[in-house]
Amino acid sequence: MEIGRGKSGRRAYAFDDIGIVPSRRTRDPEEVSVAWQIDAYRFEMPLVVAPMDSVVSPATAIAIGRLGGLGVLDLEGLWTRYENPEPLLAEISSLDDARATRRLQEIYTEPIKEELIGRRIEQIREAGVTVAARLSPQRTAQFHKAVIDAGVDLFVIRGTTVSAEHVSGRAEPLNLKQFIYDLDVPVIVGGCSTYTAALHLMRTGAAGVLVGFGGGSGHTSRTVLGVAVPMATAVADVAAARRDYMDESGGRYVHVIADGGMINSGDIAKAFACGSDAVMIGSPFARSTEAPGRGYHWGSEAHHGDVPRGTRLNLGTIGSLEQLLYGPSHVADGSMNLIGALRRAMATSGYTELKEFQRVQVVVAPQSH
Repeated sequence: MEIGRGKSGRRAYAFDDIGIVPSRRTRDPEEVSVAWQIDAYRFEMPLVVAPMDSVVSPATAIAIGRLGGLGVLDLEGLWTRYENPEPLLAEISSLDDARATRRLQEIYTEPIKEELIGRRIEQIREAGVTVAARLSPQRTAQFHKAVIDAGVDLFVIRGTTVSAEHVSGRAEPLNLKQFIYDLDVPVIVGGCSTYTAALHLMRTGAAGVLVGFGGGSGHTSRTVLGVAVPMATAVADVAAARRDYMDESGGRYVHVIADGGMINSGDIAKAFACGSDAVMIGSPFARSTEAPGRGYHWGSEAHHGDVPRGTRLNLGTIGSLEQLLYGPSHVADGSMNLIGALRRAMATSGYTELKEFQRVQVVVAPQSH
């Protein structure tokens, strides 16, 4: 589309702009499988809880694992900076909006402690669930050995934007391809939002690629940096890269994980309809009674020292983790029984497997229509 005589751009779509088309054949929701397997790890549901201090603590990572999902612990968060971050989490939930960003920046200046990285991972491992932990690209070279030594199962390298080729005159950049090749654990890396960027990340040997800028509802990159790619288009583009990379590599399948921009069960279903294998979500889980943020939600972008690109949100609490995932729901806004709603969306469209559901027909249907 022409934006002006000197600039043109593609029309891109958010999840709000599209709708799933029901088919001529429907299924019983009880016959629908939402299981997801990446590498050697199988999960009863395709939900990954984002590595954010407001939603994932060692305790909630264990609880999510026992419920059939995957919780990713942020190894640059409060749990690796402080022996006992509970008083700070309570303080963050009591701050007024005017002071929140500055105080978050102060709290997160505490250095990361390598011994705490090992202890937090071991705590989750001892509970018998799959252990996933996140580092940013900037910290991966420094701390990855402690993470591997502690016995992580899935290593997540997550940043606002992660490229396979980062150019810097100040420091030696992380060589993702060499790094992933040298590791003995599967790596999930992102975010990205374009076909080309995703293809390059897939060529590094990653087991999964995160699509989107993360942060979702608490993210202000569009306001601060002007950077934004609507999620429906981003997921569909990266799914096309997955298909083409399979041909290029002789059959190697890289999982596409939508990350951010999903606030209800309808958004989650649309992410799969656009081609996702799994979704990474934060804000829906921030509303659980077990969430460390006590109803408040923020990401690592909110306390960036120079350019904060996120905000602390007050979402409140609506129910337990189990209710959010499996119901019963007592609201009609798609915030509870996320898995039950996904099953019903698949059943209404005539699909019983997630891989098949990726082929469902969608239409452009902006909410105003």
